[in-house]
Amino acid sequence: MSVFTDGTLIDTVRQLGRPALFNIYFALASIPLGFPFALLLALGRSSRITPLAWLSRSYIYAFRGSPLFIQFFMVYSVMLAFNLSTWKPMGIDHIVLHPLFLGPLVLVLNTAAYGAEILSGALHAVPKGQIEAARAVGMSRLQIFRSVTWPNAIRIAWPAYTNEVVFLFHATALVYFTLPVINEQKDLMNKAGELFERDYNAVLHYSVAAGYFLVISALVFWAAGLVYKRMIRHLGNDAPSRMRFKPNYLR
Repeated sequence: MSVFTDGTLIDTVRQLGRPALFNIYFALASIPLGFPFALLLALGRSSRITPLAWLSRSYIYAFRGSPLFIQFFMVYSVMLAFNLSTWKPMGIDHIVLHPLFLGPLVLVLNTAAYGAEILSGALHAVPKGQIEAARAVGMSRLQIFRSVTWPNAIRIAWPAYTNEVVFLFHATALVYFTLPVINEQKDLMNKAGELFERDYNAVLHYSVAAGYFLVISALVFWAAGLVYKRMIRHLGNDAPSRMRFKPNYLR
C-alpha cells in the first residue's frame, strides 16, 4: 500500500495549511526588526568609536558562534530568571513568555547578527572611487551614505541577504521545539510530528511539511529576484539576466 494515498495526502496538506501560517508569521515578524538592527550593528562594527565597534563585533560573534537552538533556551531562561513573566504590557497576561512574542524576539536577535555580517561586507565592498568623487563635489557624510554608499551596498548584499531570509524562515521550525505549545498554535514541524504519532507515516507527513517549506522558499526567491531586477535596472544590457544565489549550506 502506498504511503501517498490520495485521501491521506490531501488530508495532510489541508491539516498542515494553518500551521504553515505560524512559520510565515515568525519570519514576517522578525525581518522588519532584524534588518534595521543588522544595519545598526554593521555600522557599529565599522565605527571609529572603539567601545561601539567592540560591542558590535562581540554581539555578532556571540550570536553567529552559538546554535539558535541554545539561544531560544537562553533567552527563555533569562526571562524566567528576571521574573519578566509578571510584566503585563497593556494588561495582557503572559505575553513575554508567549511563543508568538518570544519566538520573533530570538529570531530578530539571531538574524541581526548574520545580516550585520552581510551588510558589513557589502559596505566595505562599495567602490572607493565613488565615495571620493562624492567628497570631491562637497557632499556631507550623510549625503554620501544616502546617495552613494547605501544604494551600492544594498545591491551587493541583496542576494546574500535573501539567502539569510530563507534561512530565517527555515529556522522558524525550531520555535515550537524549544518553547511551549499554547492551545493549537503549532507550526509545520510540530503538527507533522503530531500527525506522525497517529499513524507513524513519517514519509507522508514530513514530506508534505518539507513541500510547504520548498514552495514558500521559492516564492521568497521569486519576490527577491523581482526586487533585485529593479535594483539593477540602471545597468541596462550589462545587468545579469537573473539573480544568482550561492547557498551557504554550512551555516
